Amino acid sequence: MTSGSPAGGPRHDERSGRLLATLLDRAATGRDGQVWSDLWTGLYHNGTLDVRDPRVFPALAAMAEGDDAGTAASALHLAGALLAQADHRHETRTLREQHARDVARLLAAAHRWRTSTPGRDDYCHLLEAVLHLEGDVDWAEDLIWGIVSEEYELECPDPDGCSVVWVVIGERGFFSTSEDYALSDEVRTLPLRPAAPAALDGLGRRLHELALADGHEDVARALTHAFGEATCPRCERSFSVVGQVVARAS
Repeated sequence: MTSGSPAGGPRHDERSGRLLATLLDRAATGRDGQVWSDLWTGLYHNGTLDVRDPRVFPALAAMAEGDDAGTAASALHLAGALLAQADHRHETRTLREQHARDVARLLAAAHRWRTSTPGRDDYCHLLEAVLHLEGDVDWAEDLIWGIVSEEYELECPDPDGCSVVWVVIGERGFFSTSEDYALSDEVRTLPLRPAAPAALDGLGRRLHELALADGHEDVARALTHAFGEATCPRCERSFSVVGQVVARAS
């Protein structure tokens, strides 16, 4: 093991610290799209930059509180993902507590931008950031990914491993299929059974009410299907869509 590095982690030296400071400064200008890819790579994917550096979350919070929507969205998305990842790693599991003040700033900014973001996908990513910043839902990325991409690739819950089921939610319709529906119009599809809005509870109800309040009726409708039921076209077994999203993320 390299001297000075945490067990199983990279060595963070003065050079990486200077690089991190430079990247954060570049990101704050709002004029450098490539810098966010570099920050994701260094902080999230390969850990060559230290997420525990005391400059990371204050800088991201300051960007989220600024007036540039694109910079704020990027900062919130990255901060949420970093915290969600940190929660599952022994060496960073106290990061959320250590930066409680900055997390509170980020969460307040996320809610502020949420109510004024017109783009559907941007809005969905802000919902994901809110859930990550709150820290109570560790499958938020999987849930929101399906809403954004308008489909989920799930396993039929049949214990014998019946089939992969595509659950389609969006402009192409609201159905389940076990075939490549994109290549043919003759595949078997079965309609989804959305949850009645009045029957939603917990997270489903909260997200549905937020989407309606924020003027995103299409997102609210998609959420009723995500929290509804689908049918496997092969064995015709019904299952909870979100239940299988959680199972896949576990």
